[in-house]
Amino acid sequence: MRRIGGAKVFWGEMDMSKILVVDDEVGIRELLSEILRDEGHDVVLAENATSARVVRENERPDLVLLDIWMPDMDGVTLLKEWAASGQLTMPVLMMSGHATIDTAVEATRIGAQGFLEKPIGMQKLLASVRQALDQGRRPAPALSLAAFGRSAVLRDLKKRLEQIAAGNRAVLLRSAPGGIVELAARTLQAAGKAWIDLAVDSNPLSLETLQAAAGGVLFAEELTRLTRLQQKNLLFAAERLDYHRMYLVVGTEIESGQLAALGWDESLLARVFSGRIGLPALAELREEIPDMAQHVLAQLVESREIAPRRLATAALNALRQYHWPGGYAELKTALRSLAQAALSAEIEAEDVNRLVVPARGGQPDCGGLTSEMLMLPLREAREIFERLYFEYHLALDGGNMTRLAEKTGLERTHLYRKLKDLGLR
Repeated sequence: MRRIGGAKVFWGEMDMSKILVVDDEVGIRELLSEILRDEGHDVVLAENATSARVVRENERPDLVLLDIWMPDMDGVTLLKEWAASGQLTMPVLMMSGHATIDTAVEATRIGAQGFLEKPIGMQKLLASVRQALDQGRRPAPALSLAAFGRSAVLRDLKKRLEQIAAGNRAVLLRSAPGGIVELAARTLQAAGKAWIDLAVDSNPLSLETLQAAAGGVLFAEELTRLTRLQQKNLLFAAERLDYHRMYLVVGTEIESGQLAALGWDESLLARVFSGRIGLPALAELREEIPDMAQHVLAQLVESREIAPRRLATAALNALRQYHWPGGYAELKTALRSLAQAALSAEIEAEDVNRLVVPARGGQPDCGGLTSEMLMLPLREAREIFERLYFEYHLALDGGNMTRLAEKTGLERTHLYRKLKDLGLR
């Protein structure tokens, strides 16, 4: 109950929720806090975007009232940051006394639940809060390249990917082993739109499924791992992308000629995947790994797969030093395991070393090669490896040159020349 002008006004019962109020004006913070606390809510306050980040992470509010104009960062930019990092799991109501219609539309497009114009009437405030809380928490969105705006490498990759996708509904991601295919593909998934992993389902893809997933993304991390039925699903969907406004994003580690050898039609691949882009391996993004690991861990917490955890500085450095042969998928799996096994809120370097870093007395992983070979000049080391490689396969196939040519992917003429250069018969 609240008394206004001598009259008693009753508001409907509202369950207690934790509400974060972000505004640089102390008077507005105090007024909104008083009203919401009188309604039985737990209210936490932040005077700017920097403080709001910390409070949002520590308190995990059920709702945020976010001012647009603040001195350190505007509210729309903070909203965009939360959306990109997978932290926009709670409803957000934007507040402003000077915002334009375009600003309100942009905030709604990013994910804001609504807009409150200052000065905010109490009835409007409580009705909007009640409606937003009724919507409940949202599932945490998957991470994409948009989360890593501070990395020039990933920021540029995002721009190139979006440029290619602007003119192509089907995009082929040419990836090195241990790549970031899913992270890149998620960049083309619009908020709230469907994500269908073609490698997961073994049932025929139907028109009804495509209709329900309109505007979403069809994905396959590695073309060569698709079954015959899943390949048919891919081609079935590829012919209907424009109609359903969908993207088809697939990755592969092998060249198109090798895909043809596996039964894929080269002309069809060229037609369907006219948009192509190369991706780096995770091992090539060593400086980005700490930031990536923190985002992945935060996303796992947001999706409530793990209890709140954080990575110690030494643990982040240990993750940076690992070579990640399994790429982004291995990083996600490792972080989930580290969080689940951690005995405290902070994951230490020792935890990382026990799980992912081989104990080699401080020496890097040589992948089974001898240290003597790795100390040779590259040309000599490559010649030794090639000789061992061809000797092994010649012995394995009994000297059959046809099978050797198929295994190595070399033409017969080139193969004979290579064996002669290596002194092999």
